[in-house]
Order: sequence, then C-alpha cells, then structure tokens
Amino acid sequence: MTSDHSDLFDYDAELRLHNELFRAAARVGPEDRVLDIGCGTGQSTREAARAAVNGSAVGIDLSARMLERARRLSDDQGLRNITYQQADAQIHPFPPAHFDLAISRFGTMFFADPVAAFTNIGRALRPAARLVLLVWQDRDHNEWASAIRRPHTAATPTPAPPVGSPDPFSLADPARTESLLEAAGFTEVGFTDVHEPVYYGPDTATAFDNVLRLWGTDVLNDLDPGTVEQARTRLRAALAAHDTGSGVFFDSRAWIVTARRQATEPR
Repeated sequence: MTSDHSDLFDYDAELRLHNELFRAAARVGPEDRVLDIGCGTGQSTREAARAAVNGSAVGIDLSARMLERARRLSDDQGLRNITYQQADAQIHPFPPAHFDLAISRFGTMFFADPVAAFTNIGRALRPAARLVLLVWQDRDHNEWASAIRRPHTAATPTPAPPVGSPDPFSLADPARTESLLEAAGFTEVGFTDVHEPVYYGPDTATAFDNVLRLWGTDVLNDLDPGTVEQARTRLRAALAAHDTGSGVFFDSRAWIVTARRQATEPR
C-alpha cells in the first residue's frame, strides 16, 4: 500500500509564481529530451513532458517518497513520455550527450562538489544544449530564511555556513556561480532577477502546519520543552504578521541562471 503523502510539504504551492517564470525561461521545445535535476514531486518534469510532445522528460531526485508521488501524479495525468529515477546528479552515469535541455527548480544548491556535479550533468547534454536553473539569491534577500526557517533559534541567529558550502544559498553569488559553470564546461552564463513572494498557505493556522512539514518536526523535538514553545510562538507571530487576508506570503528573490554546454569539447 502506498501512502497519501499528505505530510509532504507542498513546494509547488509555495513556488507557484516562481514556477511560471521558470517554465517560460525553460522554453521546452516539442522535440526536446529534458533532464530535470532535483525534481521533487515532479511538477517541472510534468510540465516539460507536456511541452515536449514528441520528446521526453526524465526527473531525478534523491527522495524516494517524492518520486513515488511524482510517478503517481504522472500516471494520473496520463503522461507517457516521462520517467523518474532515484539518483544523485553529481555521480549518476547519465547517457552521454543525450539531453537537449537540463532544468532544475531549486535542485542544485546542495552539491558537495558543484563543479563535479555540473560537469557530470554537462556530459549528459548534447553540444550547445541549454541549462536553466532557478536558485535562491542571498539569504539577506529572502525574508523567509530568517522569519520561517530560523524561529527555533535564540535572539542571536545561527551563523551562516561558509560561502560555497552546500546550503540553499550556495549559488547566490553570480560571479562564483558563473565561475563554477564555466569550470564545468558551460558558456554564455546569464542571470535574470526573480522577485516574487513565496506562499505558505491561505491562513496562519494552515501556514503553521505547512512550515512544520517543511522543517520536519524533528527540528523542534531536538529542543527543550520551554524553547519549543517559544519557537512555536515566534513562528505563529511571524506567520500572522504576513497573513494578507488572501494568504501568507514572504518576500523572496531568486536567480534564473541560463547557460549552454560547450559546442565542442575543450582540448
């Protein structure tokens, strides 16, 4: 028996406005063979498959539970040109020079070795194929990072991880990201600013439940009872302050990063 996955955080609802811009930037063609990296429950993979009517889409992710839901949704929607694989894009043996386009919606920020990972992805792309990524800008430009992700900390915030270490903001610096992609064999690297809010639910109570799904309750369980209650109080207050009456929204900024695989292999 499969689970109903009701405890999974709904990233698709959170990122609806981002996703519209990302889909437009991807420009999936009818003949394209598309690789979706860190596909989660597969929304971007399914959209690619619908656009690639004579092509195909492959979604990869580390989470078996998310992929189970992705497969179920794809089957329910009658998509036959789509497959999913549980794999690590940094090391997975993709077929060489196979894909016309690689996309990723917030799925490439956690590579232990980003140059190795993007090099491996690049090998899977045909010469001059496109890469389209959606990644977060700096932590300071993302209101949710302090108001949502850190309510369990004390007044002194947890120090940010070293620059370049795997975390949601590891590709925030355009100069560094361009350098990584060029080292991995990509050219024509470009950045487009995305300034859209993230959505956590129609009201404060629903948003509170959704954020706990995002964290995982184990984060709060690691704290002592008094600190847990303080964290919950701070979280509810932060969510209530951002309840617009038509939903709970937090400001955010991201980059759409575009690049091309080198047309010829370097000598």
